[in-house]
Amino acid sequence: MDFVDRLEEQGEIFVTRFKFVIMEKLMNLTKYSDFKAKRVTRSYCQTINAEPSKIHSLICPVKEAEWLDGWDYSLIYSRSGFAEEGCVFISGNEGEKDTIWLITKRDDEKFETEFVRITPESRIAKLNINIKDGGNYISHVHITYTFTALTEEGNKFVESFTEDNFIKDMKFWEASMNHYLETEKLLPNPDRNNWLRYESDSEE
Repeated sequence: MDFVDRLEEQGEIFVTRFKFVIMEKLMNLTKYSDFKAKRVTRSYCQTINAEPSKIHSLICPVKEAEWLDGWDYSLIYSRSGFAEEGCVFISGNEGEKDTIWLITKRDDEKFETEFVRITPESRIAKLNINIKDGGNYISHVHITYTFTALTEEGNKFVESFTEDNFIKDMKFWEASMNHYLETEKLLPNPDRNNWLRYESDSEE
C-alpha cells in the first residue's frame, strides 16, 4: 500500500468516525425526554463580481483563508489538498469546542457545494452554496444555512441566529470576496470573534 492509498484509507476512517459521532450525539438526545430541539433556516443571495468557476474555487477551507479575515481552520483530510467531496476539516471559535466539517457534495460543473458541520454539545448544521451565472462577469451566490440544536446551548444559538444577524455576516462575506477579487487582499473584519456566533445577543 503506497502513501496515497494509506492517506485515503485514513481519510475514509475519519469520515466514518465523524458520521458515527453525529449519530451518537443524536441518539443520546433520547436520554433527555424534556429536550426540544429548535431549528432555523436562513438564506441569502450574494452578488459577486466574478465568473462562477472563479468563485467556486474560493469556496474551499484552504482558499477561504486568503479572502475571509479571521477564518481559522485545520485541514484533516483531502486527497487533493483542497475542497472535494469527503473533505474533512475543523474550524475554531473562541469560547466553544471546535466545529467539525464534512463536504458532502462538490459539483464542479454546476458550481454547488454542500457541507455538514457539527459543533459538539451545541448544534449541527447543513450549508448549501449554489453559484449561478448572472452575465457580464457577475454571479449570484445562493447560500442556505440550516441549524438544528443538539442541546439547550444549541437552542440558545438557534434563538440568536436572527435574520438581521445572518444578513450582517453574509454581507461581510460578500464584501470580503469582492474586495479580494479586486485587490487580492483581505478585508479586515472588525468583529471576527463573532462570525456566525451570537451567544452574546441571547444573553442580553
